[in-house]
Amino acid sequence: MRGKRAEISELRTRLVLAGIVVSVMILLAGSKESMVRGAANRPATGDRELITRVNPDYPNAWKNLNPGGVVRVEALVAPDGTVKATRLLDGDSILGQSAMTAIRQWKYAPAAAEQTVTLKIDFDSHGNGIQ
Repeated sequence: MRGKRAEISELRTRLVLAGIVVSVMILLAGSKESMVRGAANRPATGDRELITRVNPDYPNAWKNLNPGGVVRVEALVAPDGTVKATRLLDGDSILGQSAMTAIRQWKYAPAAAEQTVTLKIDFDSHGNGIQ
């Protein structure tokens, strides 16, 4: 008789644990779906928190000319927050290269999925790169 009670107790324990595992899996699946859906609905400019920012260097060739300029750069941000790739969308190629070199060193807050962000970098005539 004692063997039967032990089997029933073990079966109950397994059923309770299985129920807990299924509940957790359902919760995780729902939250992951909402995180991915939220990331997909963000605007192209993105709203991920920027954790580390490196300012672009103002190219020496441009310092003597003193022109300002604006570049737009598209950056692909990995789920871990690192910038995987950059692409110059608009602006001078020399300023763009400087901006992309800096942006590839940026670090964003982690997220559930990759995200493409569009960044505007303003180079003023005093040699500062500002967004």
